[in-house]
Amino acid sequence: MIGLVALVLLPRSSGEERAQAPAHPRTPSPKPSAAPLRATAESARKVKANEAGLVPVIMYHRIVPKRRASIDRTPDQLRKELERLAKGGYVPITAAELVARKIDIPAGTHPVVLTFDDGHPSHFAMDQNGMPKNDTAVGVIYEIAAKYPNFRPTATFWVNRDPFGLRDRERQRQAVKWLLDHGFEVANHTYAHPDLRRLSNSKVSEQIVRQERLLKKIGVPGSTTMALPYGSRPRKLSRAHDGKWDGGEYHFDGVFLAGAEPVVSPYAKSFPRFAIPRIQSNGKQGECRRWCTTYWLDWLDKHPRERYTSDGDPARVSVPRKLRATLSPARAKSVITY
Repeated sequence: MIGLVALVLLPRSSGEERAQAPAHPRTPSPKPSAAPLRATAESARKVKANEAGLVPVIMYHRIVPKRRASIDRTPDQLRKELERLAKGGYVPITAAELVARKIDIPAGTHPVVLTFDDGHPSHFAMDQNGMPKNDTAVGVIYEIAAKYPNFRPTATFWVNRDPFGLRDRERQRQAVKWLLDHGFEVANHTYAHPDLRRLSNSKVSEQIVRQERLLKKIGVPGSTTMALPYGSRPRKLSRAHDGKWDGGEYHFDGVFLAGAEPVVSPYAKSFPRFAIPRIQSNGKQGECRRWCTTYWLDWLDKHPRERYTSDGDPARVSVPRKLRATLSPARAKSVITY
């Protein structure tokens, strides 16, 4: 796991040279067709479906014109990486959808989870027309989605006490409402971004409960996922996903680490629900030689049978016959093998 340093927030870039996002951004969940696809062994074989395969969960921090830390990315770097994903047949889903096994993407495509930590202003901001600003994370996501219709415009934002750099409660509500209305996930990253390993059990729960209370005040009904600051797990591991403090409580269906490698399918017996690894968005220099997106996306391109490939039917799980035993028994009645 990669150790991460604390971040100093930078002013956001206006990025006025880029084209604006579409006037009416499409939501990431189109209406289902009248006759949804029903997978068969033949159709699964045709697209080489493997729903026991690896899923890249990508970790982003600041999106800034000039990088000041190794984990920063520029808008152009984000744009280039998302375009690579779109061309490679990857379709974004949220972290909540991953852990809930709600992976509804076209046959032959691959899920990817785009995650943004800390709620930085470069992730989401509105222009004077009420649209995502150019060169913010959301603006770039919509830009790529406009070019590649199968690239579902969605992502997960794990935020702290000032979501997207906003301190005014009403502006926080407006930002959250826009994101939730357009299919994005906003969830818990603790109130003050501490290293949970250094805190007592009570202080760990306090940080998480305080953030849950804030999120509910600004329109998030309740987080089902959370990301650990710095990827640091509390001494009592269960406090990361279940706890109580001052009359409040929390329960998360999935807890995410900082950076390492793709995660196994949520249908797999070995799915690490409360220690889900992520991949840092970066090149292959220095410590990222084996742990960042350039390495892992190259590796998945070279080993296509190792990655998750959808059968196009969210009600069934299709895998090569030899992988049947790796699946959770809970999915036994809906498995297709070939």
